[in-house]
Amino acid sequence: MRISSENFFLSEPLPRFMCDVMLARLARYLRAAGYDTALAADAAPDRDIIRQTAEEGRWLLTMDRKIQDHKAARGRLVVLAHAELDAQARELQDHFAMDWAGHAFFRCILDNTLLEVLKEVDIGRVPDDVRLSGQPLMRCPSCGRVYWHGSHYRRMMGRLLRWQGGDFA
Repeated sequence: MRISSENFFLSEPLPRFMCDVMLARLARYLRAAGYDTALAADAAPDRDIIRQTAEEGRWLLTMDRKIQDHKAARGRLVVLAHAELDAQARELQDHFAMDWAGHAFFRCILDNTLLEVLKEVDIGRVPDDVRLSGQPLMRCPSCGRVYWHGSHYRRMMGRLLRWQGGDFA
């Protein structure tokens, strides 16, 4: 299996998700793990979220039990029982057999866009100590955010690696 910042070449497609607004933090972690994860618009009606989910071939993740009453949501819906992030990850692991670390940090955690290698012209946006460290630098072509292996990356990757090892505590 080969992953690049420009294209994914996978033997099997990863599930794609739509998180409702109550699951915005989970959406960021799913994106960090490499999963194509949309976030429903704030105050969007359930029927619009369900329609977008179906049109885009996604699984709808929610904690809203009432959405189960929508006939169109059946077969593409996972209602999570827990509000705590680690417990939500465990529920997803049980449902999808997630690969939490194998595709990590190739998507923008803010807007879901695939990242690209930072071009030399943009290097001035990176702190000197990071630039000189030789670590990989990535950029979101959509929002322009620059990513490197700083403390935020280490914290999130640590959690993804724990989940990959089955530790959801």
